[in-house]
Amino acid sequence: MDEVFRALADPSRRRLLDSLKDRAGQNLRELCAGLDMTRQSVSKHLTILESADLVTAVRHGREKLHYLNVAPINDISERWINKYDVERVRALADLTRALEDSPMPKPAFVYKTYIKTTPERLWQALTEPAFTQRYWGTSLLSDWKVGSTITWDLRGVMIADAEQVVLECEPYRRLSYTWHSFTPEWANASGFTEEMRAELAGEHRSRATFDIEDVGEMVKLTVVHDDFDPGGTIEGLVSEGWPRVVSDLKTMLETDKTLEGTSTRG
Repeated sequence: MDEVFRALADPSRRRLLDSLKDRAGQNLRELCAGLDMTRQSVSKHLTILESADLVTAVRHGREKLHYLNVAPINDISERWINKYDVERVRALADLTRALEDSPMPKPAFVYKTYIKTTPERLWQALTEPAFTQRYWGTSLLSDWKVGSTITWDLRGVMIADAEQVVLECEPYRRLSYTWHSFTPEWANASGFTEEMRAELAGEHRSRATFDIEDVGEMVKLTVVHDDFDPGGTIEGLVSEGWPRVVSDLKTMLETDKTLEGTSTRG
């Protein structure tokens, strides 16, 4: 957390974060042009921001695109703002809200965090119905082969679709699938109006990808949600939903609690 505070202390780095908040997925050249900073200065500041996990870089062909990662600021919010006097840390609270409430434009929403677990246990948590039900409230049913469908069991409401499929599957390393369908049954179970459901269903089907990297005693998880309509409703829901889901996943794995009487260390 010290690295996060040190990174945020510099006004130039805060400008970089503001730039990525306003327009995600910028390459080095775009960041330099938009902020009137030299390439060397931007590179130096990006290195510090990446070390603090405030910025995540994703390869897109030959380009290296940069995205704001709100996970460290979310941690600050949970540790300080939620437990103490909000007025004493108003600046941090405002920054947190600005980062988390602003939907990230196309091409992707990126969220990176570190979890004290193993790639095997994290993979289990992402693919086994009993585990997804525990932290997500939804059971994902699939054989996890490329091309296979994924059925969402939302508290007994089955959401199935021929286009709801596994795109990539490398156990313990990478999982990618198309995002679920917005059916009338889903809307009723989730408390959404038919008008909202129709709006969501009319948008381009998006994609969720989970990259897993073993970094010793911890595992780095990078969630990339992309291929949605820029400025659409799904984009806004994604930017608000993933921090909560990943935070609950992290808590579940690090406290060893999955099902009643079951431990992830089993």
